[in-house]
Amino acid sequence: MDNYHRKRILITGGAGFLGSHLCERLLNEGNEIFCLDNFFTGTKENVAHLIDNPYFEIIRHDVEFPLHLEVDEIYNLACPASPPHYQHNPIHTNKTSVLGAINMLGLAKRQNAKIMQASTSEVYGDPHVHPQTEDYWGNVNPIGIRSCYDEGKRCAETLFFDYYRQHNLKIKVARIFNTYGPNMHPNDGRVVSNFIIQALKGEDITIYGDGSQSRSFCYVDELIDGFIRLMASDDFTGPVNLGNPVEFTIKELAEKIIEMTNSTSKLSLNPLPQDDPKQRQPDITLAKKELDWEPKIKLEEGLKKTIAYFDGLIKEGRA
Repeated sequence: MDNYHRKRILITGGAGFLGSHLCERLLNEGNEIFCLDNFFTGTKENVAHLIDNPYFEIIRHDVEFPLHLEVDEIYNLACPASPPHYQHNPIHTNKTSVLGAINMLGLAKRQNAKIMQASTSEVYGDPHVHPQTEDYWGNVNPIGIRSCYDEGKRCAETLFFDYYRQHNLKIKVARIFNTYGPNMHPNDGRVVSNFIIQALKGEDITIYGDGSQSRSFCYVDELIDGFIRLMASDDFTGPVNLGNPVEFTIKELAEKIIEMTNSTSKLSLNPLPQDDPKQRQPDITLAKKELDWEPKIKLEEGLKKTIAYFDGLIKEGRA
């Protein structure tokens, strides 16, 4: 592909879990990639293998501050996404979501670029509707310990749609449900990474609550495919749920990981954190209709690759 036809794509949070996979995929498709990250939770190791590519560039920058760059598309993924990370500095988390959205929308407006917001199933809070559809407004505590993330992402969606209505900006909003796979941060506190590392080390598996709460787990490659289909869609803005609708209890997930790792780990039950949602399952009818997108990778298949990745990190002393 010649330089005149390469799309210049900015990925904020590009060295994070999802961002690094997106960088690699879009680079392999012949685009020029700007990977922007402040390395609060992202790591250079996630994108180190891309650095020698002349069409890949890392920019150390925080989306809380404006950016001037010539781009055709923006994927706004920057934000700590696991409870321990986003609760570590809640004011920074909120600023990343809100000021980050304002700054990236401003850039998109100046450049007349398409922009996708990585929103989250957390906008539904602890839902009263199951499974969750995009027209559900959610049940969110505005002053709880998770609010910095939940409300930050809700405000970002508001900003995206205000820019769309006021400035006719080309926006896309994806509501991401639980995703897992290689490049997850080993200490991010999410159930898949927690359980795998504990099982591989033979430690007790930490379950909050009685393990009956449910989650739906989507393998990262399929989520990235959803992002790219959404960005390529014509007049469809979303918001659209992207996640695997097959539901598992946390206890089932723990038992499956113990079995797959041949671990001696036992389950350790702990009190449920404040505002932790009891159920989380996407209705993906809209994604099927508008994007022809539906996950097909079964949990066992994805876990096998993820276990191998974390096993490698432990052997290298990085987890």
